[in-house]
Amino acid sequence: MTTSTRRDPYEGFPGRIGRTFAESEPAWPASRTPGGRAPNIVVVLVDDMGYSDIAPFGSEIATPTLTALAEDGVLLSNYHTMPLCSPARAALLTGLNPHRVGYAMVANSDPGFPGYGMEIADDIPTLAELLHDSGYATYAVGKWHLVRDSASNAADDRENWPLRKGFDQYYGVLEGLTSLFHPHQLVRDNSPLDIDEFADDYYYTDDITDQAISMVKSLRAHDPDKPFFLYLAHNAVHGPLQAKAEDIDRHRGRYDEGWDVLRERRFAAQLATGLLPPGTGLPDRNSEAGLDVPAWASLTKEQQKLYARYMEVYAALVDNIDQNLGRLTETLDALGELDNTIIVFTSDNGGTGEGGAEGTRSYFSRFVHHPALPGDWTPDVDRDPELIGGPRSLVHYPRGWGMASNTPFRLYKGHTYAGGVRVPFVLSWPKGAREGQLAPGLRTQYQYVTDIAPTLLRLAGLERPAGRRGVTLQEPDGVGFAPVLADADHASTHPEQYCEMTGNRSYYRDGHKLVTLHRPGTPYDDSEWALYDIRTDPTEIHDLAAERPALVKELAAAWEDAALRNGVFPLPDLSGALARRNPAEQRLARPLTLLPGTPELERYRSSRLVALRSFEIAVAIDETGEGVLVSHGDQGGGYVLYVEEGRLRLAYNEYGVLHETDAGPLAPGGHAVVLAATAEQGLRWSFTLSVDDEVRATPRSVHQLIGMAPFQGISIGIDRKSPVSWPLFERHRSFRYGGRLRSVTYRPGPPGPDSPEAVAGALREAAAAFE
Repeated sequence: MTTSTRRDPYEGFPGRIGRTFAESEPAWPASRTPGGRAPNIVVVLVDDMGYSDIAPFGSEIATPTLTALAEDGVLLSNYHTMPLCSPARAALLTGLNPHRVGYAMVANSDPGFPGYGMEIADDIPTLAELLHDSGYATYAVGKWHLVRDSASNAADDRENWPLRKGFDQYYGVLEGLTSLFHPHQLVRDNSPLDIDEFADDYYYTDDITDQAISMVKSLRAHDPDKPFFLYLAHNAVHGPLQAKAEDIDRHRGRYDEGWDVLRERRFAAQLATGLLPPGTGLPDRNSEAGLDVPAWASLTKEQQKLYARYMEVYAALVDNIDQNLGRLTETLDALGELDNTIIVFTSDNGGTGEGGAEGTRSYFSRFVHHPALPGDWTPDVDRDPELIGGPRSLVHYPRGWGMASNTPFRLYKGHTYAGGVRVPFVLSWPKGAREGQLAPGLRTQYQYVTDIAPTLLRLAGLERPAGRRGVTLQEPDGVGFAPVLADADHASTHPEQYCEMTGNRSYYRDGHKLVTLHRPGTPYDDSEWALYDIRTDPTEIHDLAAERPALVKELAAAWEDAALRNGVFPLPDLSGALARRNPAEQRLARPLTLLPGTPELERYRSSRLVALRSFEIAVAIDETGEGVLVSHGDQGGGYVLYVEEGRLRLAYNEYGVLHETDAGPLAPGGHAVVLAATAEQGLRWSFTLSVDDEVRATPRSVHQLIGMAPFQGISIGIDRKSPVSWPLFERHRSFRYGGRLRSVTYRPGPPGPDSPEAVAGALREAAAAFE
């Protein structure tokens, strides 16, 4: 016996059904609309911006748009976030602690534990999903970084891409960073865009702002009333630092006096505006091993000139963000929407020290963290200073500027000290201010990143439901601070909070903060805790741990309990687990044949064919012609095999240093060209280039491209977007192949002596030796 699942088509219909229209009464379903005249919501999230980088928080960089928003809005001077990007974004968009969501780390790891799952579960709705359910249009532009890098390709199920997490439209970059002149993979909605070249005046920050403005204009052209949520997530000011020449020019000479003077001036401005309580001290320069900053006066004149240039580029990035925010607010004003739009401006985490003590003009070389780096590894390359900040250089500033960015706090992104977690926060809503829902001015109450989603829901007049689409929802961790916005004397709504990032830990409760700077490989015990009263000592100078051991013990126990409840364990150690990947990815190292017309292979997918291993690239040519046979990479590192003036050539970009190899003439007709790479000790590749089984060239060995390089994926028959060889680009642009290319086959070989397997073993041995 079968049970019918047919549903009565008239069941629940509130009108009346007769045999004819004349005998019937129509009814229509109620439209989904939030109550009253719901506000638009714009969340502007900047990447790696420190506490002092905008004018309302002490910066010398003119940010007139933000200054205007701050004057009529609310500044949170004691707002805290996570110390790293993916966890901060997960917490912001869900209102849950990031480990509970599965983002203990950036979405470029997959060690196989719940806190590192990098997937937002169905019982954790995003702010976009809840607003969309209530009748909002929802748009996202810019950086996403909430999908694993291994799931950022066109074959993925897109379960954690923006459109599956509540957004109607999306335009931007799924990964954590990109070139601002030549983005490596732009995605519109659910599809990577197939782009050969960008215009010479293309700039990513301008582009995503254009897209955001277009979305809003289109909405208003089609619906005069529907409120919208716009999540505008900048990739700037994350490295590599790249800015438009006209923006850099405005900041020439501004930083010649160095980071010590800049830090003092910003601190004085912060005290003058009341961002910090009277008596706050400015800590000495960061001095911890591997995080230390030299006195500016101790640098050579050449170093000072170079380092000042880096900061001019960084200031230009901040300047450009404000300009683009101004274009957006002008559009909202022209549409009559600015008055009833909530605008939140903040950063995902504090300023970074990842540029090292000297900074770099070779971002991906400096970015490599490998325990077997050879002694001849160069984390910088020589560059004409005029190229710094442009499309031909991938630079990052020295960590002294990261210290200044985080004025007046200690340490950097990645740390649970204030430099990593205290960032600027501005909220503007003219209509709300007029109606008493926020009182413009400064707030010193502690609030946390998980509080943003519940606050915005409350300001929109919405309640978070207990269930959604038949699924019971997990309870949030954040607590809305709408009462704090309305009343400057209201107590903080968030009295305590744990934090953990790569072993760095902290616990905040009612003004006291317990914190560690964890040294990898050392035990996790109470001896590493420091204790600060951040009500009177917000810059964490005076460690009270020895004076108040009972409070240390109490808060340490509270941290352990919170860690268990939130899925923080296991904590990182020297086992090499963070380098581990899902065994299912082994299929990505099988031979792969690419046919003409195949869109560019995504970065991570491409890397599985060559990273830390030997490999062969077999190119089958049916008819010789001029142009690129295969390319993989960009100005930060890569290789391109091409034919020019009838000669076969290989260009290898070694993190910014270009090596050219001439393999001789390629006669008309068909050929089998093979580029073979052998992985050698010391993270090197030796290449052999053959034509029809004849060895044509054996160039000297070069450093392998590892870590995030090559950053741009594999293309056949063309060198797309950012070129591997700039001289070749100047001669031929993307140089599409003019002959007949049959196929390009990658044959991954055995892992090299510095492969992840070998590294994991070395790390385990090191850990055992340390213990």
